[in-house]
Amino acid sequence: MNLNKVTVEDINVKGKRVLVRCDFNVPLKDGVITNDNRITAALPTIKKLIENGGKVILCSHLGKPKNGPEEKFSLAPVAVRLSELLAKDVVFANDDEVVGENAKKAVEAMNDGDVVLLQNTRFRAEETKNLEPFSSELASLADVFVMDAFGSAHRAHCSTAGVTEHIKDTAVGYLMQKEIAFLGNAVENPVRPFVAILGGAKVADKLNVISNLLEKCDTLIIGGGMAYTFIKAQGGKVGTSLVDDTKLDYCKEMIEKAEKLGKKLVLPMDTTVAKEFPDPIDEPIETGVAPTFEIPDDLMGLDIGPKTAEMFAEAVKSAKTVVWNGPMGVSENPSLANGTIAVAKALAETDATTIIGGGDSAAAVINLGFADAMSHISTGGGASLEYLEGKVLPGVAVIADK
Repeated sequence: MNLNKVTVEDINVKGKRVLVRCDFNVPLKDGVITNDNRITAALPTIKKLIENGGKVILCSHLGKPKNGPEEKFSLAPVAVRLSELLAKDVVFANDDEVVGENAKKAVEAMNDGDVVLLQNTRFRAEETKNLEPFSSELASLADVFVMDAFGSAHRAHCSTAGVTEHIKDTAVGYLMQKEIAFLGNAVENPVRPFVAILGGAKVADKLNVISNLLEKCDTLIIGGGMAYTFIKAQGGKVGTSLVDDTKLDYCKEMIEKAEKLGKKLVLPMDTTVAKEFPDPIDEPIETGVAPTFEIPDDLMGLDIGPKTAEMFAEAVKSAKTVVWNGPMGVSENPSLANGTIAVAKALAETDATTIIGGGDSAAAVINLGFADAMSHISTGGGASLEYLEGKVLPGVAVIADK
């Protein structure tokens, strides 16, 4: 897929104020960043703009503050980490209103190559509703806008879309370029055979993804909790496993669609079962294995079984392109992570282009130590899914075409 958008390579930022929308929505524990992947992913774009003499103003959301500013959602720890990673001072403009006196003074005092980080954009109620005056206030700080937050590109917010009403010089950053190149090519122009693996709990979350990928891929593998709705739709006994009875007809339609298109739709043949869902989620539990279509009435499926893990791994071996979104079971629990580990291992060992579509599957691959073996791990959960659905993302659409 050709991303026909202006990029950071195409713009002259010397002496200009550049507002960059990043995705610094990092996990925090007691004010300490526990995973800085999203910060390091933003560095190539930030460094490029610094080198080219731009005055770099960074903005991002963090978490979901409900009632305006909350200290626990402050971007202050991000400013500290960025200063370390860039080996230069990043000025943190700590304004509850985001564009306040601190921000205005900090931007006013900038020299070429300086970096300022604004406070959490979601401290403003207008942000998620894409309302004025926040968009124009953000825009008033800058001459150029660079969108590099793929994880937020599916949202039309003030900081992802609204600012472009007021700033006409726009571009995408390196991270956005990379995301769209990998996900776009996988869906629109894959090297075949193209295998898509979908997991996660609910069919409802992936309705359009299933339908769209069936048209694009050669083999669609379905695992995770969503598999049991497909199995029940085919008359299987699924015990107390998670099932969405309102989607049984949809699953039948998708099975028919696969047949009609000559695509393989692969479902688990055995499943790892337990008496009940673990509580807490990582509590060790006693498990067994049952045929997927004959799960006893008092047991629930919580992971794919060993035969299925082998079958899924085999399907990946011959692939040239693999997209994976969603774990194969309750992967937070060591007793129920084997299916997810098996799929991650199979992807790590294949020569195919392997794309992990954000969210829980990305976390699993990183936590299991397979990250370096993947071609691309998306930084966007919801954005990746919407892209795989074939939707146009608002945060991409608003950027100037070449």
